[in-house]
Amino acid sequence: MRPEMNHLGPFDETIVEVRNTNTSSSVVFVCEHASAYIPAEFEGLGLPEDALTSHVAWDPGAMALAERLTERFNGVLIAARTSRLVYDCNRPPEVPDAMPARSEIFDIPGNAHLTASDRADRVRTYYQPFRQAVSDAMSAIKDPVLVTVHSFTPIYHGKTRDVEIGVLHDDDARLADALLDVATRSGKHVVRRNEPYGPGDGVTHTLKEHALPGGYLNVMLEVRSDLVATGAAQGAMVETLSGWLEGALAATRTAPC
Repeated sequence: MRPEMNHLGPFDETIVEVRNTNTSSSVVFVCEHASAYIPAEFEGLGLPEDALTSHVAWDPGAMALAERLTERFNGVLIAARTSRLVYDCNRPPEVPDAMPARSEIFDIPGNAHLTASDRADRVRTYYQPFRQAVSDAMSAIKDPVLVTVHSFTPIYHGKTRDVEIGVLHDDDARLADALLDVATRSGKHVVRRNEPYGPGDGVTHTLKEHALPGGYLNVMLEVRSDLVATGAAQGAMVETLSGWLEGALAATRTAPC
C-alpha cells in the first residue's frame, strides 16, 4: 500500500468528500454532482422545492453508483458535496454555467446577478478544494485511471431519451473505445459514445483538467437516472458497469503502445 496522501486532511468534508486514499488501486472515481445540498446562506437560490430536488440540482443515483464502484475496485472516491447550482465542479470558473443563471426549464434567481467577488468566493470555497482533492489523488498514483460518474434525466425539454448509458471522452478515447467495445458485445443496454452530451457541451472539464495533461486513461460514465432509481437497480447497474470497466482496463493495459 502507498503512504496516505498529505494534502487531503484539511478539506472540509461538507465541501468535498474523499475516501479510501490509502489503497493500492489505480482507479480514481469522481462524482462532481453527488449532492443536491445548498447551504442555508444561499436561501435555496430562490428556487421552488421541485427544482431543489430535481435533476437540475444534482445527479440522482450517481453517488450511489460511484460508492459501489469504488468498493468493487477498491479505488479512491472524490465527491462534491454541494449542489452544482452553487458551483458545478465539472466546469472551469470562467464559464457562465459554472454558476448557472438558468438550468433546463428553471431560472436560478440566486445566480442571476453575481458579482465578480461573489463568483470568486464560490470558486475559492467550492471548486478549489474539489480540484485540489482530485489533483492530489491523481498525483499520488502511478499511472492513475480517472472515471467520472454521472446520471442524466430520461426526459429533457420534453423529449424522451432512448440512450441508456453514455460513454464520454474528450481527445483521449482509449478507455472509452475499449469500454464501448465490451459494452456493445454484451448487448445489455443502449450504449452510445458522447451521448446524451459530449465535449462540445463542456462536460469533459474534469477529464481535461486531471487526465489529459498526464496522458492518463480516463472516461466519463453517464447513466439514465430511471435505471438507478432504487438500491436494487443500482446494484444491477454496478455489476454491469464493473464488468465492462474490468474488461476495458484489461484491454487497454495489454494493448501495444
